[in-house]
Amino acid sequence: MHASFARQMIWTLLLIAGASLALYATFATVQYSWNWKSAWTYRHQLAWGWLTTMLISLGAMVVSVIVGFGLMTCRRSPTLPIRLLSSGVVELLRGSPLLVQLLIGYYIVATALRLNEPLIVGTMLLGCFEGAYLAEIFRGAVESIGASQREAARAVGFNKVQMYRHVIIPQAVRRALPGTTGQLVSLIKDSSLLSVIGIEELVQKVRILNSSSYTALEGYLPLAAAYLIVTLPLSWYAGRLERRFAYET
Repeated sequence: MHASFARQMIWTLLLIAGASLALYATFATVQYSWNWKSAWTYRHQLAWGWLTTMLISLGAMVVSVIVGFGLMTCRRSPTLPIRLLSSGVVELLRGSPLLVQLLIGYYIVATALRLNEPLIVGTMLLGCFEGAYLAEIFRGAVESIGASQREAARAVGFNKVQMYRHVIIPQAVRRALPGTTGQLVSLIKDSSLLSVIGIEELVQKVRILNSSSYTALEGYLPLAAAYLIVTLPLSWYAGRLERRFAYET
C-alpha cells in the first residue's frame, strides 16, 4: 500500500512537471516576455496571502466537519420537524452558489448582526457551505452499514452509544474518508471566492500582482504551486488514514 501510494505521488509530480515544461516551451515559442522580477518583489504579499488562505481553510475545515456531523445527526433524528428543518438547510446550502451565499451572508446577515470581521464571517460561511456536502457524505457512510451489524451489536449487549462508538463509526469513517478528502480539497480552492467580501487571500494577491506589473503567468504559476503544496499532502495523509482504518469486513 505504501509503495503504491508513493508511485502514485511520483507519477503525479512527473505529470505536473511535464505540463509545466510544455507550458513554458509553448510560451517560449510565441516569445512570451517573462518578468519574474515583479513576482519576486511581491513575494512578501504573496506569502501573506498564502498564509491567509491556509488560516481560512483550516478554520473552515473545522467548522465544516462540525456542521456536517450536526446536520447528519439531525437528518437521522426520530423527530420529524428536526429532520425536515435539517433537510431544508442542506438543500438550501447545496442548491445555491457559494458566491451568492457569501454576498448575502456578509452584506445582509452579518451587517444586520453588526459583525464587521470579514475573515471570521467568510470562514463561517465557507464552513457552513462545505458542511452541507459533508453532511450527505457522512449520512451515506453511516447508512451504508448493514442492519446485520447493528443487530449483532445489540445481541452482545451494546447500547446505542456503544454501538455507534465501536461498530458504526469506525466503519463509517473509512467509507467517508475519500469523499471527505475530496470535499476538503474543494474547500481550499473555494476559499478564493472570499475576495468578494474584501479578504485579500492568495488569489486576490495574485490579481493585484498581475494588474500592477502587467504580468500573467508569473503570478498564476506560483498560485497553482501554492495550492498543490497543500492539496497533495492532504491527499497523502487521507491515504494514510484509509490504510489505518482498513480492516477485513
